Amino acid sequence: MASPRPAQLSRALLVVGLLVWVGIATLTLPAALNLALIVGGVALTVPLAWLGRRALDRQPTADRVVWVTTLVHYGVLIPLGVALLRAVSTYPDWAGWTLPLPRALGWLLVLPTGAAALLAVANLAWKGWGAPFAIALSQKLSVEWLYAWTRNPMVLATLAFLVALGLWFQSALFVLWVLGVVAPALLVFVKVYEERELELRFGAAYRDYKARTPLLFPRRPRR
Repeated sequence: MASPRPAQLSRALLVVGLLVWVGIATLTLPAALNLALIVGGVALTVPLAWLGRRALDRQPTADRVVWVTTLVHYGVLIPLGVALLRAVSTYPDWAGWTLPLPRALGWLLVLPTGAAALLAVANLAWKGWGAPFAIALSQKLSVEWLYAWTRNPMVLATLAFLVALGLWFQSALFVLWVLGVVAPALLVFVKVYEERELELRFGAAYRDYKARTPLLFPRRPRR
């Protein structure tokens, strides 16, 4: 029996992820278990990034990159999605200190940051022929539009969107969770795994792009 191709594996893992997310979003869990999912689901990103990096460096071939990236991305995506869903759906139970800011401010920020995240996804699909994580690995290096200003507009917009949600919730703990747990985990993943994976797939083109474009915070594109 032939082994599944990466695209088939990706579709199967996406279905598994969707089923897990739908199931986990409707559960009522003890507070300790809920907190473990919210923190642990994000923290799992770090060891998976290191394990994936070791797997790439052990055998840095084109086929290996595709297989490892598919497995690592879904290994990160599924628990990360669980953590985000639990955090958003149960925030009143652990919201903690109330921020002395009007909820309207958070709502006003949710709209543009959410739109920016969607625009980053569209940018990758249009210019890189790919989709987030391993739903469809980019077929070419995306260096235009938002990606000309920062190498990780999707990460930046997602973090900004989550902070905006925290402001809308008026929850200091939610904002601290985003800045103190989610942001470091995603940046470790980008630096340890994703940059190496992109370098193996796109070679000198990615190294040149990396040299002239900032990691996260936007800067006017340089020729």
